[in-house]
Amino acid sequence: MDMQSSLLDRLFESGLLIDTGVEGLYGRSGLFEEVIARFETLIDSYGGKDGAEAMRFPPGMNRAYFEKSGYMKSFPQLAGTVHSFCGNDLDHMSLLQCMEVDGDWTKDQKATEIVLTPAACYPLYPTVAKRGRLPAKGSLYDLQSYCFRHEPSTDPARQQLFRMREYVCMGTEAHVTEFRQTWMDRGVKMMESLGLNVTIDVANDPFFGRAGRMMVNNQRDQNLKFELLIPVTSAAKPTACMSFNYHQDAFGTKWDLQLEDGSVAHTACVGFGLERIALALFARHGMDVATWPETVRKTLGF
Repeated sequence: MDMQSSLLDRLFESGLLIDTGVEGLYGRSGLFEEVIARFETLIDSYGGKDGAEAMRFPPGMNRAYFEKSGYMKSFPQLAGTVHSFCGNDLDHMSLLQCMEVDGDWTKDQKATEIVLTPAACYPLYPTVAKRGRLPAKGSLYDLQSYCFRHEPSTDPARQQLFRMREYVCMGTEAHVTEFRQTWMDRGVKMMESLGLNVTIDVANDPFFGRAGRMMVNNQRDQNLKFELLIPVTSAAKPTACMSFNYHQDAFGTKWDLQLEDGSVAHTACVGFGLERIALALFARHGMDVATWPETVRKTLGF
């Protein structure tokens, strides 16, 4: 039995995760949710005084915004779309007959105007763009959303539906890169206070195909993405639990985000993988929160 399956089995046996029969799609116990809630309070204790505007979007987003974002060009393998039955009575009869013989009833489903949110920040950019120019001092946003990535796996840290907490900063290059560095320092301090061993390393997004390989090299060469890594199922291959991304002016140009002087805004974000951080805590300190080190329990307010 590999370490991924071993941890997943222990999470199921302890009731922390609930098996749904689909890899990467799990229910969560009340205790698992409490750990995440307490960790979010810890996030607030570090970032709460920064003056971020809080927004919460549902786990589905406007398909037109999704198409404009270019996500399908770079990550078609991860996307999730929402389809629905749009037929008449005759079509309904055909649908039921198809299901009775275990046929492919999904082939006649039609795409709706909703797609599953791939990252918490994706609905933010068109929302901010509609407001007009950003203030001279830039702007900061606090987001949290369920996100979808189609990558079924027995690794409990690689879930298909998971929550992402994000801070997104918009402003000048100097402003947003300072924001990113501040959170890289904070991230290490936060995780160390929870008794977790961390490293930060340059990283890349999982761009698709031949063109994607060029984008991977470009992203890594320019240090546009860093990840905070914590051992969850493997010490040799630790899991990315936070990411620190500098988008240059890519989103500013895409969504026409302008600063007060008319220049294109640069953007950066820090993302917390909430399920992954909870899993790192259970993997490191055990399935019983009552036995966790007192310093960790105190940090989380238990």
